[in-house]
Amino acid sequence: MLRHSHTLLSAMALSSLVLATPAQAETLNIGVMGELASFDTSQVSGGVWESQVLMDVYEGLVKKNPEGEAIPGMATDWDISEDGKTYTFHLRDDAKWSDGEPVTAADFVFGWQHLIDPASASKYAYLLYPIQNAEVVNSGEKPLDALGVESLDDGKTLKVTLNAPTPYFPQLLTHYTAYPLPKHAVEEYGKQWVKMDNIVTNGAFTPTEWVSQSRISVAKNPEYYEADEVSLDGVNYFNTEDRNAGISRFRAGELDVLREYPSSRYQWLKDNLPEATHLSPMLGSYYYVLNTRDGRPTADKRVREALNLVARRKVLSEQIMAGSFKDASSLVPPGTSHYDVQHMDDVDGDYAKRLAKAKQLIKDAGYGPDHPLHLELRYNTSDEHKKIAIALAAMWKPLGVEVEMTNAEATVHYQTLQQGDFDIARAGWIADYNDAENFLTLLRSGVGNNYGGYDNAEYDKLLDQAANTLNLDKREALLEKAENVALDDYALVPLLYYVTRNLVNPEITGWQDNAEDDHPSRWVEFHDGD
Repeated sequence: MLRHSHTLLSAMALSSLVLATPAQAETLNIGVMGELASFDTSQVSGGVWESQVLMDVYEGLVKKNPEGEAIPGMATDWDISEDGKTYTFHLRDDAKWSDGEPVTAADFVFGWQHLIDPASASKYAYLLYPIQNAEVVNSGEKPLDALGVESLDDGKTLKVTLNAPTPYFPQLLTHYTAYPLPKHAVEEYGKQWVKMDNIVTNGAFTPTEWVSQSRISVAKNPEYYEADEVSLDGVNYFNTEDRNAGISRFRAGELDVLREYPSSRYQWLKDNLPEATHLSPMLGSYYYVLNTRDGRPTADKRVREALNLVARRKVLSEQIMAGSFKDASSLVPPGTSHYDVQHMDDVDGDYAKRLAKAKQLIKDAGYGPDHPLHLELRYNTSDEHKKIAIALAAMWKPLGVEVEMTNAEATVHYQTLQQGDFDIARAGWIADYNDAENFLTLLRSGVGNNYGGYDNAEYDKLLDQAANTLNLDKREALLEKAENVALDDYALVPLLYYVTRNLVNPEITGWQDNAEDDHPSRWVEFHDGD
């Protein structure tokens, strides 16, 4: 999942404000860091804030509990074939859309076909590629009905055929790419089915109002099969891109939750709002992409190694980011299921030795005082990203590297990365599901999010072998070997591991810190104030 932070404005004088109890305890007010692209999941590009809204209004075959674990959702249970390639999901009898119509296996077939349809141009279609024929359907080589999903037993059973055993498949089904689509509503309203007057959803809540760039409101869905257990009457998601203003609103009681407060405010918040300030490990990596395409200075492995050797990661995490990130020397973060953290060699030893080796590598690559190494570094606009970019440029300066920095807002930034118009670029990734493959795919040749154009046949082969390995220990060994190929090749500059940073009203329960930072509102309750 794409991760970017918005501009962090200067600190505000908040000492006169106090944390207040919300007037309406039945409604949860959440400050999210951006605007939802659409309630049509095929048009969503992966913002963490988008997941928060979508997981509240839709539900897949599998859903998340407060701890972030996958539990039965629209499916009560499922069977897996011996070869691990066929899943048979049994839908619950009481699964309904918010208009009372039943949720059927046909709605899942319809939804997945819509997402994989080349006409939808979904940036996230590749998440469904484990399903048989998904990739060739998405490329337009085969028709939609070739996708390996089938509705059986009058819509009570969904049969899914995979290309290869995929141990993380149930985890993947919690992601919004695997949500169903209300076939009856789409057939009636066409593209207008997502309008507030027409939309129906199958989650614990359903949308009622959308004020562009301001607020989305949802109400409890009375047709939800566990409606009696849902405590909240509704949820408001306020677009809170100014994170410091969000802190003010939280302390004034206008927000019950603020997603991702600024890292620069962590110590202040910890001192002043200790019970509300949450920080915990997260499945997320903050890294710099190195453009490995021909003609770029970073296509030279010696340059890539030198840049990695003198990046002082602990300085970034402890001094520049004030402990609100953890220093990283790998792409796959700690806490990833069935995986041991790997380590790029020689990037945290004696600094003087690292610097001497890096200088020699730069010299060997043909750069020096008469031919300085000039690199363009791009980042998406944010005080955090700017601080890190300035710090790294300073760390690279002893190598004679001249860094030209360019920043743009997130959408333009990532479009530029897709076009390959950079030498070095800031990127971040938050797990879509808890599996190392979700991170390692970022360096697979031909994948849209492989911004640096990294292309290594051995790496791709190891990922292919892992995809066809049912034994989890053997699969893990192949994935770890693949990551080491990329790390030994200095395919990227791993810098930091994300942590979750949320402000949470101490008066609510059901909001649990978890490694994927997923918090379905279905579980949230307010304490009785008496």
